[in-house]
Amino acid sequence: MKILYHHRVAAQDGQAVHITELVHAFRSLGHEVKIIGPSLRPKAFGQENKALAIFRRVMPGFVSETLEYLYAIRAYRKLLKAYKEFQPDFLYERHNLFLPSGGWLRKKTGVLHMLEVNAPLAAERTKYAGLHLKSFATKLEKHTWREADHALPVSEVLAAILEKAGTKRERITVLHNGIDKTAYENNNGQTVRERYGLGDNVVLGFTGFVREWHKLDEMIRLIADYRGNKAPHLLIVGDGPAIQGCRAAARGLKVEDRVHFAGFVDRADIPEHLAAMNIALQPAVTAYASPLKLFEYMAAGLSIVAPSQANICEILDHERDALLFPPDDYEAAQAHIRQLIADPAKRQSLGRAAQAKIDTRGYTWLSNAQRVCNLAKQSQTA
Repeated sequence: MKILYHHRVAAQDGQAVHITELVHAFRSLGHEVKIIGPSLRPKAFGQENKALAIFRRVMPGFVSETLEYLYAIRAYRKLLKAYKEFQPDFLYERHNLFLPSGGWLRKKTGVLHMLEVNAPLAAERTKYAGLHLKSFATKLEKHTWREADHALPVSEVLAAILEKAGTKRERITVLHNGIDKTAYENNNGQTVRERYGLGDNVVLGFTGFVREWHKLDEMIRLIADYRGNKAPHLLIVGDGPAIQGCRAAARGLKVEDRVHFAGFVDRADIPEHLAAMNIALQPAVTAYASPLKLFEYMAAGLSIVAPSQANICEILDHERDALLFPPDDYEAAQAHIRQLIADPAKRQSLGRAAQAKIDTRGYTWLSNAQRVCNLAKQSQTA
């Protein structure tokens, strides 16, 4: 099939990973993909477009949001030109705020519009960043969801949000994030263990953008309770606003030798870092997300400790392939971690079960790409 792929991601982060992996999966299945998106993107993982970041800081919010919407007009023109030249079987669009371009193309040409939805962005930006054109953004977002031929939210929780906004249930298919499991084969983590002096100690690990609400300082306090040569270590792979607080906590508790900060690492090096860990931490997550790190942890065969909220329970089962704790109950989380530190057999059992679920549930990018194409074919013949 010929797939026109549209997005507005200008950073090298988890969004970029999702785009890269899914496009690669489409192409691996023999499909032809033409990508329409921002032309100026940083090369290094973890970076954003610096010019765009500065612009957003200095511009009044309502001006920045108005320009976001005006960008949609430019994007639509690029899409229309690409449609005429490429003649795609369907448009696959990653939803973004103030970006109705794909819907406009569908209305103009009749092209099948598959809309990937990763978050209720109007509500999210209102909560975390502030939104000046809130009413307009909310109405436009809901309209975009409703008008797509097929909406692809990343969790059942998000699917319920779309349905409440008026999207017909028969037009909604949940498509959790996935993983390329081949990248997690034949890694032993020995190089990373030697680099940080981890020895054969139990290693707690976290990957991703580190925020205050991840409560990694609580994990540092936990490992500070252990003493001696076999005391557990903590390996943090990533960066973020909470890193300095974590460094300060490690210094204050005198465990700098057992708390290691890898910073952002190349995507190709993530599997080797995960292979150096024993216990994977997902201390907190937004209520509707499908965390990429969760599938990385599963593919690496790690024992996972995560909150028992609805979107996590869609993926993991307590005591079967993870240990889940009531959200925000970090005493319960620490009790699970202590149990795993003391019980290597349980760590291995949970890790093997989580790894096996990748196949049984089809949590791979290839499986996601195949499902999208199957849905497109069904829609075209309906």
